[in-house]
Amino acid sequence: MTATETVKQGPSRRPPTGGPVDLVGLDRTGLEAFFTELGEKRFRARQVMQWLHQRGVSDFEAMTDLGKGLRARLGEQARVLEPAVLSEQRSADGTIKWLLGLEDGNAVETVFIPDDDRGTLCISSQAGCPLDCKFCATGYGGFQRNLAPGEIISQVRHARSVVGDRLTNIVFMGMGEPLLNYDAVLRAIHLLMDDYAYGLSRRRITVSTVGVVPKIAELGRDTPVNLAISLHAVSDEVRDRIVPINRTYPLERLLQACRDYPLPATRRITFEYVMLDGVNDSPAEARRLVDLLAGIPAKVNLIPFNPFPQAEFQRSSREAIDRFRDILLERGMVAVTRTPRGDDIDAACGQLQGRDRDGGDSSLGAEGA
Repeated sequence: MTATETVKQGPSRRPPTGGPVDLVGLDRTGLEAFFTELGEKRFRARQVMQWLHQRGVSDFEAMTDLGKGLRARLGEQARVLEPAVLSEQRSADGTIKWLLGLEDGNAVETVFIPDDDRGTLCISSQAGCPLDCKFCATGYGGFQRNLAPGEIISQVRHARSVVGDRLTNIVFMGMGEPLLNYDAVLRAIHLLMDDYAYGLSRRRITVSTVGVVPKIAELGRDTPVNLAISLHAVSDEVRDRIVPINRTYPLERLLQACRDYPLPATRRITFEYVMLDGVNDSPAEARRLVDLLAGIPAKVNLIPFNPFPQAEFQRSSREAIDRFRDILLERGMVAVTRTPRGDDIDAACGQLQGRDRDGGDSSLGAEGA
């Protein structure tokens, strides 16, 4: 990324620093370094990871395979980050949304979506979002800061404490742009995949991006998990309007990054396409989408627009969505229409704002940077 291609994020509130080390956000390498500094054997990292992530234990005194002296030292020099549960809402369709409070007064939303064959947790990577996509509620609340690795993983720990083994898949599709918080997201992915933590395979982890092109290539080199592209338009003119980062990384560059992304032959890149009435839902645009995705192992998710108070758009009609989908299918594209989940609790795609339904704000009285 050149100096002219940086994405402005605005002022960032930093998470609290200093004091005891938060162990939740340390991957195995980080935990091994921590215990080495304590003069302990590296295998202690594996023991603690199992207590934290597999058994959900937060109290060091309950980690009974650690010596009493070590447990006491951990009580002095380490801690287990646990967010405050500000609210829990349950949808009629089984979706659960949590509003989780962070130590600096910010809050993020996390959503569990149960299906017959899987349970997917949608997690946040930033408090707010700097990208101002016009169809997404999160950007209207402004950008607060990146989340630390422990703040990302603590969403998974909390959800697991509620839904248990029903949680099988993780998607970075909550609040924020994951690739603008790359280092923390990568460390979180390492934990999600570690056999001593959550043991998830790459095919059960998906990172969604609106198109931070250099970081797509980096993700492909570091850990090629599933990739989802928040596309939503087939021309730079329309995409510039509704996805402003397109002015920095236009369609041609974004789609080339997708062609270069390393995936096994059996996996596809998911292209998310929110259906906006009179904006991007014409038959001509459906045909253009097929042409754009030629040569990319692709699956298209058509997302009926989910309204929110500040929205300037309307949802495409069912007829327009079905017509769009049928054109894709007729031309050999894998395409599905996503059924909105949790929209009765504002948990559907594009509705997360880091606040409860009564309008409580995600900043919760925190001072700005």
